[in-house]
Amino acid sequence: MAEMTVAPVATRGFFLDGGWSEDGDLIDIRAPYDGSVIARIVQARREHAEAAMAAAVKAFGTTRRLPAFERQRVLRRIAQQIGERREEFSRTLAQEAGKPLKSARFEVDRSVFVFNVAAEETTRIYGEYLPLDWQEFTAGRWGIVKRFPLGPIAGITPFNFPLNLVAHKVAPAIAAGCPMVLKPAPQTPLCSLLLAECVQQAGWPDGGLNVLPLANQEAGLLVADERIKLISFTGSAPVGWDIKRRAGKKKVVLELGGNAGVIVHNDADLSYAADRCITGGFGYAGQTCISVQRILVEDSVYGKFTDLVVEGVKKLKTGDPLEESTDVGPLIRESDAVRVIAWIEEAARAGARVLCGGRRKGSVVEPTVLSGTKPEMKVNCQEIFGPVVTVEPYHDFDEALRRLNHSSYGLQAGVFARDAKLLFQAYDELEVGAVVAGDIPSFRVDQMPYGGVKDSGLGREGLRYAIEEMTEPKLLVMNLR
Repeated sequence: MAEMTVAPVATRGFFLDGGWSEDGDLIDIRAPYDGSVIARIVQARREHAEAAMAAAVKAFGTTRRLPAFERQRVLRRIAQQIGERREEFSRTLAQEAGKPLKSARFEVDRSVFVFNVAAEETTRIYGEYLPLDWQEFTAGRWGIVKRFPLGPIAGITPFNFPLNLVAHKVAPAIAAGCPMVLKPAPQTPLCSLLLAECVQQAGWPDGGLNVLPLANQEAGLLVADERIKLISFTGSAPVGWDIKRRAGKKKVVLELGGNAGVIVHNDADLSYAADRCITGGFGYAGQTCISVQRILVEDSVYGKFTDLVVEGVKKLKTGDPLEESTDVGPLIRESDAVRVIAWIEEAARAGARVLCGGRRKGSVVEPTVLSGTKPEMKVNCQEIFGPVVTVEPYHDFDEALRRLNHSSYGLQAGVFARDAKLLFQAYDELEVGAVVAGDIPSFRVDQMPYGGVKDSGLGREGLRYAIEEMTEPKLLVMNLR
């Protein structure tokens, strides 16, 4: 019998100052679904982080002076290359993040869009003219305000969108003329390294992007070093607020967690609302900051709506993310699946009802719907980051708004109602970064301002808004008397 040959696992170096380095420790990257080794990467060390910051400082002398049309041309080339390598990016993303292939392809397409929008915004970094002759002694004076790039930026990204959330840092940095040192999530560095190839081939200056898979403790160098002028972090709330505490005088943009809420009023299209809540609650196994977690439904339609949700959730297919038909794949680690099940069981012991799901197989948790929960249960008051939603009735709209606000988080909220007065009341009163009327809080178009209040973060992403964070307005006063 012939021996079966196993394809060798590829080793990927890191990207530093325009070149690829394999000077570091080898780390296995494993598929969340079955634990198989899909690649080995070279983990950068402290000295590489120092070298990357020095390279970024040097590159800033070039990037800050590049005209808009050149930055735009680089961004369009990157978008084109991602599009040409769509299937490679999609399969890599599905493997390293455990994201179902159809969702992975959608993420890749969004990333192409992000770079194309950034290319457009490169030519729209506007300033303003200021008349200053408002008093007799200021006659003849006027001013102009122009935005200038801040300098080297540190980008720290999470596992759940290993291409698009990286794009949301890299693309506006290029548009603004800022070099970046990027630390991808340790579980999902491969898409960032593929993106670095596209950036290199697009002609961005050496040192303008450095992609370093660093141990979390080594990433502290980026937080403390004065050469870094902005930290753009997406991840957990405890880590984000600790970064802000340690960042000193540099600017910080934080996109953190949430336990997003939805209100379904009695005048809503219940079938549409249920379908959208299923999409928002169970896409990527609930591992998004704006995943639907808490659904509040008006008394008179609660039973019908809940039946529609449970019926739809039972149709979702769980399993291997590389199968085209899979809707819900694994959580990023089996330990996360164990935690999610523990929270479900804890709620059930305290009186909650499991309407469907509630079991796991390895790192895959069945899509779960709970009712009869209490606000203080972890499944409601904390970020579950898993395929679990709670569905509870409310009596009046004011009560629903108060219950949605009863959270330490405030990222986005969704309101299904046809009464415009109620929609504007929700917009006025909900303590979130965005209210989505007629849809779920998981809705995001990449050019819109994205960010939260309370524990959910600080500052805004979304191309134009991220560029504003990465630039500083400077005033020139003219006295021509």
